[in-house]
Amino acid sequence: MKFLCAGAELAEAGSRGFDIEGKRLFAVRRSGRAYVYLNRCPHRGVGLEWHPDRFLDPSNSLIQCATHGALFLIEDGECVSGPCAGQALTAIPCREDAQGLWVDL
Repeated sequence: MKFLCAGAELAEAGSRGFDIEGKRLFAVRRSGRAYVYLNRCPHRGVGLEWHPDRFLDPSNSLIQCATHGALFLIEDGECVSGPCAGQALTAIPCREDAQGLWVDL
């Protein structure tokens, strides 16, 4: 497991991007739980963020791709709207403890 960040560095209803071991990842926190995905849209293989650490739609309830506006569920990465509907983001196994957030690459 690789250390990603301290728990306090990922705010509730917030998102954050990371580069770790040559992989671009992002994390989102919802209802106190962290979710980590590969920062790659299944439609065109591009990064998802609008600006650094901005991966969510204006309501902070869905992950949104900046390129074509595809929308993904935070809990499982499924695309629910846009050109890659039915596909999903690549989830990265993670766990959180007192030290922070860890990912299994």
